[in-house]
Amino acid sequence: MTSGFLRGRMFVHLRRLVAAVVTVVLTVSVGACGAPAAVAPTTVRIGVGGLPLLVYLPTTLAQRLGYYAEEGLDVRLQEYQSGAKALEGLQAQNVDVVSGYYDHAIQMQANKRPVKAFVNMLRYPSVVLAVSPKAGKRITTIADLKGAKVGVTTPGSSSDFLLKYLLVRNGLKADDAVVHAIGGDASAITAMESGRVDAAVMIDPAFSLLQKRMGADRVRVLSDTRTAEGVREDFGVSTYPAAVLYSGTDWVSRNGRVAGKLTKAIVRTLDWMRKHTAAEIAERMPREYAAGDFDTYVQSIEHAKDAYSPDGTIHTDGAEAVSGVLRQFSAEISRISISLEDTFTNEFVNQI
Repeated sequence: MTSGFLRGRMFVHLRRLVAAVVTVVLTVSVGACGAPAAVAPTTVRIGVGGLPLLVYLPTTLAQRLGYYAEEGLDVRLQEYQSGAKALEGLQAQNVDVVSGYYDHAIQMQANKRPVKAFVNMLRYPSVVLAVSPKAGKRITTIADLKGAKVGVTTPGSSSDFLLKYLLVRNGLKADDAVVHAIGGDASAITAMESGRVDAAVMIDPAFSLLQKRMGADRVRVLSDTRTAEGVREDFGVSTYPAAVLYSGTDWVSRNGRVAGKLTKAIVRTLDWMRKHTAAEIAERMPREYAAGDFDTYVQSIEHAKDAYSPDGTIHTDGAEAVSGVLRQFSAEISRISISLEDTFTNEFVNQI
């Protein structure tokens, strides 16, 4: 009798155990089919060579529009003084991706530390070489910059590359001007207003704010690459890939899914920008980026809109133009064969 009782108890426990297992299985199945558990977003650290600069605007705007989050990405934007400093952050593994200029991809291949650009945001360099009103009338051409103090964001930055190219193109040596690091935003304006530099390679909105404060007719422009006309005049091409997202070649290869999601978010942002006014774009950006002059900020965006890439594609002729420019003043680049197909990819743009 005791034996039968025990067998009965064991049977009851077995039935309960089976029921519990079935319940767990059903719960998991329903959760998977009906209400999937939340998946933690993938964190991506992006180094930006100056968050307020319009050349990098799509990087911030994509976050403000929620496009990164919709792709399942938790993007952390990390500001640096310049693109060169952002590149240093990538090399130190402090960031995963850089929002910087494409020319660094060619420079790094020459240095045997390859990086690859995977989406284009800017099809014109959109920088201006301007003369400080404090310099008076002694600088009227680029050739007059010999011995002058010229500001760039930092030495080794894309603004520095452009200055060297323009000097060489106008019959000078790449080091004929005395380069000063002045940053790209408020510090650049101060350097030009005070006369600490005689001229500077400037980026909007800083350049437009300088014109507003000192008078457009007092700020002499020696080169303006914000338009197709200016790009053709200085580089002889209709497109010149500038601001891109890039990372180490190995990272792009290992993280194709993440690179594809970043690309999709940026391309969606570029499309959104085409369909909205400069004022609507400005309203979405952090207010402090306007530096206290919202109207001028809007005007800067209006002038810059045509410079943004329509679809994120990096064109081969533009990449060749960048390589040709760098070869003119960089000995390390001019003496080696650059494999451009290793410096960029349109794979992720083509998948959209």
